[in-house]
Amino acid sequence: MQPTRRALSGDSHVAEIDATFAEIDPAYSELRPRAVYDPEQGGALFHVPNFELARRVPMGLVCTAGRAPEQFGAPVDWHEIHPAGYDGKRRLEVQDEDGIGAEIIYPSLGLVLCSHPDVDYRKACFDAYNRWLLEFSDPDRERLVPLPLLALRSPEEGVREVEEAKRQGFKGVLLSGHAVFDDFDQPSYDPIWEACAALGLPVSFHILTTPSDDGVSPRGHQILQHMVMTRGVQDIVSMLIFGAVFERHPDLRVVCVEVDAGWVPHFKFRMDHAYRTHRHWQRYDALSRLPSEYFDENVYVTFQNDESVRFAIHGMNAGRILWATDFPHGDGTHPHTQRVIAEIGAAFDEEQRRAVFHDNTAALYALDV
Repeated sequence: MQPTRRALSGDSHVAEIDATFAEIDPAYSELRPRAVYDPEQGGALFHVPNFELARRVPMGLVCTAGRAPEQFGAPVDWHEIHPAGYDGKRRLEVQDEDGIGAEIIYPSLGLVLCSHPDVDYRKACFDAYNRWLLEFSDPDRERLVPLPLLALRSPEEGVREVEEAKRQGFKGVLLSGHAVFDDFDQPSYDPIWEACAALGLPVSFHILTTPSDDGVSPRGHQILQHMVMTRGVQDIVSMLIFGAVFERHPDLRVVCVEVDAGWVPHFKFRMDHAYRTHRHWQRYDALSRLPSEYFDENVYVTFQNDESVRFAIHGMNAGRILWATDFPHGDGTHPHTQRVIAEIGAAFDEEQRRAVFHDNTAALYALDV
């Protein structure tokens, strides 16, 4: 039941350390995110000044690889965080342990920084992170495939950021779900989408990059945060579809990252139902095809151990599903990666297994691994 080649992860992460932001724009050197230790708040923390949403981010709780769920939340010192989260050479060793051929690399703290209200501060942090990320990936950029964070402070600067990402060899880009000007379905973003499509750079939206994903005040117990955090990306992709972004940019590829995948058939039904039933009285005529057709063509989703995918795959385009390890996060598959692949893949036919666990990620990011 194994894929014919080593599995590829469409969503994995780094664990930022103090050095990640050490080379920030000097104007922000005194305000940069700093690694601190406070046993009363979880041990290893990142302190982010002037940010009420997440003043201190517990990295030991975010990056839990190597610890059992019963240990999550206990104070963790910086030296106890798995070194493969910040050392590219050690990460390749973990890939070999898990039987992984390559990973698409996303941030951890960087996801939270996407919601910082000061976009200039965001830009400074993102630039510092991107420089450090390239160093992390230096041991093998075909197996450690980094995606840069782009600030998109303006349409013009956004295009330049996309072009610079391509020049530096990045194979995709990660955007904050917290738009700076207008919103992502507006024509002001068309130059950015056009540049991404023309340069072959898929656009990723990851959970926890919008303030609403944080779930600070959910209805009910705080554990409901884990139900809330997927909705921001779902809202973005439906906005892109109904905003006719894919109608205008048919070659644009958007990745919904760490949102699971079993929800997709129902989501497509809801979009098509709204389109067929309500577009007349709402005077909506922006699309030439059903919304679900744009989803099946232009939108990718990543999942780790979402068992519902086994039942939902027949209502999805199997060529747009990316499996992931999510290393080193708590929802990740390490060190049980091969067991997860075998259990979920058992419900797929051979073509689906090859697609989900390897070929889709390889094709999307032009990987030869």
